[in-house]
Amino acid sequence: MTGSIIGLFATTIGGVPKPRVSSIEVLTSGVKNEVIRDKKHHGGPDKAVCLISQETILNLQSLGHPITGGSTGENILLDVPQDSLKPGIKIQFDEVVIEITMAATPCKTIQESFLNGDFTYLSNKRYEGQTRWYAKVLTEGIIHSNENGRISSSV
Repeated sequence: MTGSIIGLFATTIGGVPKPRVSSIEVLTSGVKNEVIRDKKHHGGPDKAVCLISQETILNLQSLGHPITGGSTGENILLDVPQDSLKPGIKIQFDEVVIEITMAATPCKTIQESFLNGDFTYLSNKRYEGQTRWYAKVLTEGIIHSNENGRISSSV
């Protein structure tokens, strides 16, 4: 299965929303030059990149939530079915290969993306699959916004 990149997002000042960028350089330690304020809960080798399905965002928008690409801290917005993303899934871009490691636990920092500040709409425990995902980087390189990602359980 292949999905196109809808948006790439990164910040050099930290926090959310993350602004749209045309490319990101992805290292095993994370997105190059990106500032992560809360290193206890974000970043590191198993949380180097954060991604979300466009389907997840569209579902939440249909419920009236003001969520948009980058507003909840993801680096990659990918046009793939929500249920195609889970731990162990590998995504191959032109240069970069990542592997999903875990669901990203939502927190109050992203509450402005939700009606009444209810950020638990992105909780994998509450709504399985409706979440952001963390990934580790298997092959470093640059991802450009016009690329596609090939999804498989092994690349």
